[in-house]
Amino acid sequence: MKSLHSNMKHKLLSFLVMGMVLPILMVGAQAAETENSLTVEEIISRANTVSYYAGDDGRSDARMMIMDKDGNRQLRQFAILRKDIEDEGDQNFLVVFSRPSDVRGTVFLVNKHVDRDDDRWLYLPGLDLEKRISAGDKRTSFVGSDFFYEDVSGRNPALDNHELLEVSDTAYIVKNIPLDKSNVEFAYYIANINKETFLPMTVEYYNDKGEVYRRMDVAEVEEVQGIPTVMKSKISNLETGSVTFMEFRRPVYNIGVPEDVFTSRSLRNPPREWLEAEKE
Repeated sequence: MKSLHSNMKHKLLSFLVMGMVLPILMVGAQAAETENSLTVEEIISRANTVSYYAGDDGRSDARMMIMDKDGNRQLRQFAILRKDIEDEGDQNFLVVFSRPSDVRGTVFLVNKHVDRDDDRWLYLPGLDLEKRISAGDKRTSFVGSDFFYEDVSGRNPALDNHELLEVSDTAYIVKNIPLDKSNVEFAYYIANINKETFLPMTVEYYNDKGEVYRRMDVAEVEEVQGIPTVMKSKISNLETGSVTFMEFRRPVYNIGVPEDVFTSRSLRNPPREWLEAEKE
């Protein structure tokens, strides 16, 4: 009788324990399901949106410091304007350089398209020359820095195949392989995407030998108008030893930049009223 009573007590205890544990396990399973419910395409889409489509438009001052392997430095200072084309996914960018004197007045204009190659122009004031940048040049140096033209306006996610390699507590690790390798210098790149903000925090580019030769790192993120915003980043060229540091200052979103700012007439006559930051 005592044994029977003991057995019943043991079963009751087990039942109670399972009653407490099962809900915890179910919550954990639901959280894991939610965490893993995003497809790799959705992850990449969100990362692209927060990186390049924050707000309807925006402006920021920016400063690049280019440092070669011997420690020699070059400064690039500019203002950048952006506007999204409503419901299309297309975008416009205008970058106007103010320092140093040898690049002052240089203007970079991008009309970004989802369904075809972007239109990019560069105005060189010293030569009074408007130069169209071909699609094949988008993976070349942006005004002598370690950033490429494509880094400034973003790479179209549709140009790559995406593979989710790992999901950690803090990040999605995604491998991206170009559909057309003839248009790029990399074999693939791996992005470490923050799970909370969906900002890519590191991106490593690999060559055909499987070696990292180029790396992007985000050093500082701040909330601006409730939007997680990259404030400091750097690009490292591991082959040459050069590094370019990028710092954004006074970023602001949703200021109502008109579409006619992003036309060819702004190459020679940049819209100063939209490029200057409001005085604090």
